[in-house]
Amino acid sequence: MENQKTIEMAVEQILAAVGENPQREGLLKTPERVAKAYGHLLKGYEESADDVLNGAIFHESYSEMVIVKDIEIYSLCEHHMLPFFGKAHVAYIPDGKIVGLSKIPRVVDVFSRRLQVQERLTIEIRDSIQKALNPVGVAVVLDCHHLCMQMRGVSKQHSSTMTSAYSGLFLTSDTTRKEFVSLLQLNK
Repeated sequence: MENQKTIEMAVEQILAAVGENPQREGLLKTPERVAKAYGHLLKGYEESADDVLNGAIFHESYSEMVIVKDIEIYSLCEHHMLPFFGKAHVAYIPDGKIVGLSKIPRVVDVFSRRLQVQERLTIEIRDSIQKALNPVGVAVVLDCHHLCMQMRGVSKQHSSTMTSAYSGLFLTSDTTRKEFVSLLQLNK
């Protein structure tokens, strides 16, 4: 990460501000470790969903729903910089183009590895797939646990937040949306 030293200095200041001794043996390498962790957790700023998708689009006449479900999400809430995590379920109905299946979780990662709010993350995933494939429709559902709600504030450890974003046929057809939701329930 380009700004590793800047992050290390900031972490050292935080340690001192909370009353710790940054020179204590157990904390000597903490600023470096935190900077490396942020480099990984926020690597989405250095990636592009367009680059991920465009190299794996194929012409195909398949026109039924494609779903990739239970995609793990790990992100940081932009309000408290605390983790939120959960599952993404992404579907699209092709219109002459499909994408390599591994690219859908990669798109989820590109956007989740940024400071986020779950609502925006849901829309960014939908919009990037819509833009790259121009399918008949896209559906995205996220189900996440937010440590900013579980560890602090209201302290509701068992709460989760669900968001959805639809385009095309998923937005206009109750039947299509119900099929998507029922397929998500399979094997649960």
